[in-house]
Amino acid sequence: MGLNLDDKKAVVAEVSAQVSNAQTIVVAEYSGIAVGSLTKLRAQARKSDVYLRVLKNTLVRRAVEGSPFADLAAHLTGPLIYSISADPVAAAKVLNEYAKADPKLVLKAGCYAGKVLDKAGVQALASIPSRDELLAKLLGVMKAPVAGFAVALGALAKQREGAAA
Repeated sequence: MGLNLDDKKAVVAEVSAQVSNAQTIVVAEYSGIAVGSLTKLRAQARKSDVYLRVLKNTLVRRAVEGSPFADLAAHLTGPLIYSISADPVAAAKVLNEYAKADPKLVLKAGCYAGKVLDKAGVQALASIPSRDELLAKLLGVMKAPVAGFAVALGALAKQREGAAA
Protein backbone atom coordinates (compact mmCIF):
# COMPACT_ATOMS: atom_id res chain seq x y z
CA MET A 1 0.00 0.00 0.00
CA GLY A 2 1.38 3.41 -0.95
CA LEU A 3 1.89 6.36 1.33
CA ASN A 4 -0.66 9.13 1.44
CA LEU A 5 0.40 12.77 1.11
CA ASP A 6 0.69 13.36 4.86
CA ASP A 7 2.87 10.27 5.28
CA LYS A 8 5.10 11.40 2.43
CA LYS A 9 5.48 14.84 3.99
CA ALA A 10 6.40 13.22 7.31
CA VAL A 11 9.05 11.04 5.66
CA VAL A 12 10.54 14.02 3.80
CA ALA A 13 10.61 16.02 7.06
CA GLU A 14 12.28 13.13 8.93
CA VAL A 15 14.92 12.63 6.24
CA SER A 16 15.49 16.40 5.97
CA ALA A 17 16.15 16.52 9.71
CA GLN A 18 18.68 13.70 9.40
CA VAL A 19 20.33 15.35 6.39
CA SER A 20 20.64 18.70 8.18
CA ASN A 21 22.83 17.06 10.87
CA ALA A 22 24.68 14.72 8.52
CA GLN A 23 28.19 14.84 7.17
CA THR A 24 27.90 11.71 5.04
CA ILE A 25 25.24 9.89 3.04
CA VAL A 26 25.95 6.51 1.45
CA VAL A 27 23.53 4.55 -0.74
CA ALA A 28 23.63 0.88 -1.72
CA GLU A 29 21.48 -1.52 -3.73
CA TYR A 30 20.01 -4.21 -1.53
CA SER A 31 18.18 -6.53 -3.99
CA GLY A 32 18.07 -10.17 -2.92
CA ILE A 33 19.06 -9.67 0.71
CA ALA A 34 17.00 -11.64 3.23
CA VAL A 35 15.03 -9.79 5.89
CA GLY A 36 17.12 -11.38 8.66
CA SER A 37 20.29 -10.04 7.09
CA LEU A 38 18.83 -6.55 6.82
CA THR A 39 17.87 -6.75 10.49
CA LYS A 40 21.52 -7.51 11.38
CA LEU A 41 22.63 -4.58 9.22
CA ARG A 42 20.17 -2.27 10.98
CA ALA A 43 21.43 -3.42 14.39
CA GLN A 44 25.01 -2.74 13.34
CA ALA A 45 23.97 0.72 12.09
CA ARG A 46 22.23 1.52 15.39
CA LYS A 47 25.41 0.66 17.30
CA SER A 48 27.35 3.10 15.12
CA ASP A 49 24.72 5.88 15.41
CA VAL A 50 23.90 5.64 11.71
CA TYR A 51 20.41 6.37 10.33
CA LEU A 52 19.72 3.42 8.01
CA ARG A 53 16.49 3.10 6.09
CA VAL A 54 14.96 1.94 2.82
CA LEU A 55 13.22 4.97 1.32
CA LYS A 56 11.50 6.03 -1.86
CA ASN A 57 14.05 7.77 -4.05
CA THR A 58 11.70 10.61 -4.98
CA LEU A 59 11.17 11.45 -1.31
CA VAL A 60 14.92 11.51 -0.66
CA ARG A 61 15.46 13.76 -3.69
CA ARG A 62 13.02 16.23 -2.14
CA ALA A 63 14.69 15.95 1.26
CA VAL A 64 18.21 16.69 -0.08
CA GLU A 65 17.10 19.58 -2.29
CA GLY A 66 19.05 22.71 -1.38
CA SER A 67 21.44 20.80 0.90
CA PRO A 68 25.12 19.98 0.32
CA PHE A 69 23.92 16.52 -0.72
CA ALA A 70 21.78 17.76 -3.65
CA ASP A 71 24.27 16.47 -6.25
CA LEU A 72 23.69 12.92 -5.00
CA ALA A 73 20.16 13.01 -6.47
CA ALA A 74 21.48 11.91 -9.89
CA HIS A 75 22.55 8.55 -8.38
CA LEU A 76 19.24 7.77 -6.65
CA THR A 77 17.77 5.09 -8.91
CA GLY A 78 16.75 1.53 -8.19
CA PRO A 79 16.07 -0.18 -4.88
CA LEU A 80 18.35 1.65 -2.43
CA ILE A 81 19.09 1.59 1.25
CA TYR A 82 20.20 4.94 2.68
CA SER A 83 22.87 5.32 5.34
CA ILE A 84 23.15 8.79 6.91
CA SER A 85 25.53 9.79 9.70
CA ALA A 86 26.90 12.81 11.52
CA ASP A 87 30.25 10.99 11.83
CA PRO A 88 32.12 11.45 8.53
CA VAL A 89 33.05 7.76 8.16
CA ALA A 90 30.41 5.79 10.11
CA ALA A 91 27.84 5.50 7.30
CA ALA A 92 30.48 4.34 4.82
CA LYS A 93 32.01 1.89 7.33
CA VAL A 94 28.70 0.21 8.19
CA LEU A 95 27.67 -0.43 4.57
CA ASN A 96 31.19 -1.27 3.39
CA GLU A 97 31.75 -3.84 6.15
CA TYR A 98 28.40 -5.45 5.41
CA ALA A 99 29.04 -5.43 1.65
CA LYS A 100 32.27 -7.38 2.25
CA ALA A 101 30.30 -10.08 4.09
CA ASP A 102 27.29 -10.14 1.74
CA PRO A 103 27.97 -9.49 -1.96
CA LYS A 104 24.24 -8.91 -2.57
CA LEU A 105 24.63 -5.46 -1.01
CA VAL A 106 26.27 -3.32 -3.69
CA LEU A 107 27.67 0.08 -2.77
CA LYS A 108 26.44 2.57 -5.32
CA ALA A 109 27.41 6.11 -4.32
CA GLY A 110 27.92 8.49 -1.45
CA CYS A 111 28.35 12.12 -0.63
CA TYR A 112 30.78 13.69 1.81
CA ALA A 113 31.66 17.38 2.22
CA GLY A 114 29.54 18.29 -0.77
CA LYS A 115 31.41 15.90 -3.07
CA VAL A 116 29.72 12.91 -4.69
CA LEU A 117 31.68 9.68 -4.27
CA ASP A 118 31.57 6.58 -6.44
CA LYS A 119 31.94 3.04 -5.05
CA ALA A 120 35.74 3.35 -4.80
CA GLY A 121 35.40 6.70 -3.05
CA VAL A 122 32.99 5.24 -0.49
CA GLN A 123 35.38 2.34 0.15
CA ALA A 124 38.27 4.79 0.60
CA LEU A 125 36.18 6.83 3.04
CA ALA A 126 35.32 3.65 4.96
CA SER A 127 39.01 2.78 5.33
CA ILE A 128 39.71 6.00 7.25
CA PRO A 129 39.81 5.44 11.02
CA SER A 130 36.86 6.86 12.94
CA ARG A 131 37.18 9.86 15.24
CA ASP A 132 37.24 7.61 18.32
CA GLU A 133 40.01 5.45 16.85
CA LEU A 134 42.09 8.53 16.01
CA LEU A 135 41.60 9.96 19.51
CA ALA A 136 42.68 6.64 21.05
CA LYS A 137 45.83 6.61 18.90
CA LEU A 138 46.59 10.21 19.83
CA LEU A 139 46.17 9.42 23.52
CA GLY A 140 48.53 6.45 23.14
CA VAL A 141 51.15 8.63 21.47
CA MET A 142 50.82 11.29 24.17
CA LYS A 143 50.95 8.71 26.98
CA ALA A 144 54.05 6.84 25.72
CA PRO A 145 56.72 9.43 26.73
CA VAL A 146 55.19 9.87 30.19
CA ALA A 147 55.02 6.10 30.72
CA GLY A 148 58.62 5.71 29.53
CA PHE A 149 59.77 8.44 31.91
CA ALA A 150 57.95 6.76 34.83
CA VAL A 151 59.57 3.40 34.04
CA ALA A 152 63.01 5.05 33.83
CA LEU A 153 62.50 6.75 37.22
CA GLY A 154 61.40 3.44 38.75
CA ALA A 155 64.47 1.67 37.37
CA LEU A 156 66.75 4.46 38.64
CA ALA A 157 65.17 4.23 42.11
CA LYS A 158 65.72 0.44 42.21
CA GLN A 159 69.30 0.89 41.05
CA ARG A 160 70.00 3.42 43.79
CA GLU A 161 68.36 1.15 46.41
CA GLY A 162 70.60 -1.71 45.28
CA ALA A 163 73.71 0.47 45.41
CA ALA A 164 72.84 1.80 48.90
CA ALA A 165 72.29 -1.68 50.33
